[in-house]
Amino acid sequence: MRLKTRLILALDVTEEGRALKIAADTRDYVDAVKVNFPLVLARGMEIVDKLAKINDVICDFKVADIPNTNRLVVDQVFRHRAKGVIVHGFVGEDAVRACVEAARGDVFVVAEMSHPGAKQFGAAVADDIAQMAVKVGAAGIVAPATRPDRVRLFRDIVGDKLILSPGVGAQGGTVADPIHAGADYIIVGRAIYDAANPRAEAEKIAKEITRASAGRARAPSR
Repeated sequence: MRLKTRLILALDVTEEGRALKIAADTRDYVDAVKVNFPLVLARGMEIVDKLAKINDVICDFKVADIPNTNRLVVDQVFRHRAKGVIVHGFVGEDAVRACVEAARGDVFVVAEMSHPGAKQFGAAVADDIAQMAVKVGAAGIVAPATRPDRVRLFRDIVGDKLILSPGVGAQGGTVADPIHAGADYIIVGRAIYDAANPRAEAEKIAKEITRASAGRARAPSR
């Protein structure tokens, strides 16, 4: 994926025309478009092919099954020209390794989700999942912008692996905090696609990320 604006658009809409228009309108300010099941269930995997002509696509399918099933799912993702896929890590090393081996692009492992309920069960094993992601050769992890202290901890665990951080905007996370904590990309959905002018909103957020990234570069090393 590109690392230009550090902004990923979570395109959780279900109308094909709307999805394609928003992707086209925002592509100057968005490094990738993340699609989840709502859009794919409504429009089929062909929507991934169509979006891939506009921008890089990450399939956020949170793949979580036995190794053979994971392998089959990931193979289909990349047959439709996606650049990346998001998978769950709680299923264990063999299942995640199967995703990495089947991939023809980037695999990102969910270390910890951004909603409040994620702390109930997942947080207890999140550090181990991040370590496993490094071990199996994943491109990076997903860590919550809503808890930047966790992003900082995960940065120490994963080293130079990529960190994608969702939860900015509607879920209450800020742009600057996860960037300062070490996130590489910020994932934003509703704040952009529900905006009256998605392009203008994407531009505004991209500029916020640029300012936050500059601030991180100037900060003294720990």
